[in-house]
Amino acid sequence: MALPRDPEKLDLGATSDTKTSSDYDKNYAEHQETSTTRGYDPIIDQYSEAQIKRVVRKVDLRLIPLCGLMYCVSLLDRTNLSNAAIAGMTKELNLRTKNPDRYSVITLVFFITYVIAQPPTTILTRFFGPRMWLATITLLWGATMIGFGFVKDWKTLVGLRLILGILESGFFPGVVYLLSTWYRRYEVGKRYSIFYLIGSLASAFGGILAFGLMQMQGIRGYGGWRWIFIIEGCLTCLVALLGYIFLISFPDNEKSRSIHFLTAEERQLIIARVNQDREDAQLEKFTVKKWLGGAADWKIWIYGLCFGCATTVSYALAYFLPIILNEELGFDTGTAQCLIAPPYVWAGIIMIATGWFGDKYRQRGACVAFNAMLCIIGLAVMGWAYGDTRARYFGVFFATAGANANVPSVLSYQANNIRGQWKRAFCSATLVGGGALGGIVGSTVFRSQDSPTYVPGLSVAMGSQVVILLSVGVLTVVFRSDNKKADRGEKLLENLPSFRYTV
Repeated sequence: MALPRDPEKLDLGATSDTKTSSDYDKNYAEHQETSTTRGYDPIIDQYSEAQIKRVVRKVDLRLIPLCGLMYCVSLLDRTNLSNAAIAGMTKELNLRTKNPDRYSVITLVFFITYVIAQPPTTILTRFFGPRMWLATITLLWGATMIGFGFVKDWKTLVGLRLILGILESGFFPGVVYLLSTWYRRYEVGKRYSIFYLIGSLASAFGGILAFGLMQMQGIRGYGGWRWIFIIEGCLTCLVALLGYIFLISFPDNEKSRSIHFLTAEERQLIIARVNQDREDAQLEKFTVKKWLGGAADWKIWIYGLCFGCATTVSYALAYFLPIILNEELGFDTGTAQCLIAPPYVWAGIIMIATGWFGDKYRQRGACVAFNAMLCIIGLAVMGWAYGDTRARYFGVFFATAGANANVPSVLSYQANNIRGQWKRAFCSATLVGGGALGGIVGSTVFRSQDSPTYVPGLSVAMGSQVVILLSVGVLTVVFRSDNKKADRGEKLLENLPSFRYTV
């Protein structure tokens, strides 16, 4: 049923709830030009704030939890190597060699194919639709993960990680792009944070889950580390089926049954709100020139650089924290896996807090800079409080919070400062590609020969956060200058007279 209208507001000519979606599309197009200012829209003006919030909440409940759950198994499947390593995989597959460091090679190769396969993924998400595309690749990488449990040597594991990189490369940029099409610019901060927070449950509680699965040691003759891969792969396949059933398409795709949980009027309300905010809700016809045109904007590459610097630390912690806790801080295997959870819980609190602050006060750069400084403090304590186990573990909280909270913060930073469907699609791909490059660095900087202090790795990680601070400083100066020029009518930002950058 359509939401009730205010009879004193402008009527679009709809007299019955039986109007078709195409009728409302026609009405929307006819009345789009009657909006003379960005503060007024003939569709939005029919609804009260409470009614609008109710519609947006329907989208939230259908979109955010499921995307977060699918991202949770994505992170779980790409980062469970560390838990398997201390559960017996390192010894059984003889991974602790120094030339090469086989464990580092296994973690690294994932990102090679992840980066190479990245560019066309947002286009494929549009072409096949989010439900079909994202659910299918999730199912396939779940099956690949099951295969991890049956490897006989480390070289086979390298091959499977290469395949996993190809399959997972399509997920994160596709979801980031999908989420950005449903919300206005100052609504995405909290939602990206909640989405990533749900995903981070993999890092927070993956160790506890792995510890439980280790107890299956010896069942059917398989080691406990093998069951970690097998069971978690089965869980991924189950989540993929949920995605196929419940995941929704883009708001402008009226032919998709997945968005029929909204009435035609409600869907047009969503589109009108996005257009009122940045006028890019309707999909332009795809051309390679339009898609690649985003590459000419130097700021897009800065967003990717910031994202890569953030993931350098987040991936390093995901891959090496259990090993550091176990081998360097002296905790036994079970304790090390359980001690992973508290820092990620703290990271979740910081994540939500910065997302809320950024949306409420329309600040993005400040949140990114704050998280980077928090990470630097944590890394310094981890590296230079050697001999004090409690202090080093305390440093883990700050480093984990700063690095992980900056993932949704940087996502919001770039989402607020670009417009256009295909530019957004290109930026999602380059942003996540930058994150993958950060993963390459993060998976190699903590070398076994640098144990127990890992000073080179910690220094690189701290340097990456300094790069974020410098990048935010440059963007802040440029954004303020360009906004002032736009106010004076001297410059057109993002091809829209009313557009202003979010500092």
